[in-house]
Amino acid sequence: MEGIFSFNQADYPFQLFSLTHICMVLITVGLIACMYIFRKFLKGNKRTIKYSLVILLMVGEATFHLWYLINDRWNILFNLPFQLCSISLYLCTIMLLTRNYKIFEISFFVSMTGAFIAILTPELFFGFPHMRFFQFFLAHIAIVLSCFYMVWIEEFKPTFGSVIRSFTALNIMAGVVFIINKIIGSNYMFLAGKPSNTSPIDFLGPYPWYILSLEVVAFTLFMALYIGLFKIIK
Repeated sequence: MEGIFSFNQADYPFQLFSLTHICMVLITVGLIACMYIFRKFLKGNKRTIKYSLVILLMVGEATFHLWYLINDRWNILFNLPFQLCSISLYLCTIMLLTRNYKIFEISFFVSMTGAFIAILTPELFFGFPHMRFFQFFLAHIAIVLSCFYMVWIEEFKPTFGSVIRSFTALNIMAGVVFIINKIIGSNYMFLAGKPSNTSPIDFLGPYPWYILSLEVVAFTLFMALYIGLFKIIK
């Protein structure tokens, strides 16, 4: 049992697009589809769904830090909540608890794109059945479902202005994180260098030019998400 909670990557290697990875992607898509198909039924159980998602988000974050602490690996260079998905997790928790529309705008576009891309191409070094494998996908799936919950269950609708505001907020966050990286020597949001594993960033050019490419990609994804979703919820 200790093995699945250890930091021994060799015993539980993660392989991109392996059977277990594809299964988690399919589970994510399936849960999104179920939330949409059964949205009318789920509207009658808002409170249960909302707090279930909050608990999943909190458990995902708590187990991540607990795992590092138990293994004496917690470090400010890796564990501060300044990765995009960590920021998204907190944003989604606040969004669910407060139902604040402005937080929803930022959370929906920033969190949705970041978490879904992370599910498709995760920066993950522990495969099935390691604890980190399940924690990673639990947290990211909860982020994605929280965003769709706000749209399909709470009936919040993003606008084109939401795209602009969320893109502006993303750049403000990136600016703050960039300064933090410079001060402590970290690489949060991959603003100081590319991920060590294979990722879409590899196709966006060398450092620091890939950051400009990421700007274009982010805005394009925000617009694609807005246009595609608007046709569904119009």
